[in-house]
Amino acid sequence: MIHILYFAHLRERLGQTEEKLPAIHATVSDLLVDLATRGEPWKEALVDNSSLQIAVNHDIASRETQIKAGDEIAFFPPVTGG
Repeated sequence: MIHILYFAHLRERLGQTEEKLPAIHATVSDLLVDLATRGEPWKEALVDNSSLQIAVNHDIASRETQIKAGDEIAFFPPVTGG
């Protein structure tokens, strides 16, 4: 299983804060494409969103990052600060 976390406006838009899924995806991109099959809000928020930030096991990651069973994948908007 993998543990997926959704933060900030993504959690409101997608209607959930977290979920667990079988570890059947090789990369973050594979996972995103699969999640996008849930409908247009998922596709827009995750696949079409060029500013989507990704972390795998608390490390900044890219869509090409490999994932495996036991990983925690977090999706969040860009973070700004001052």
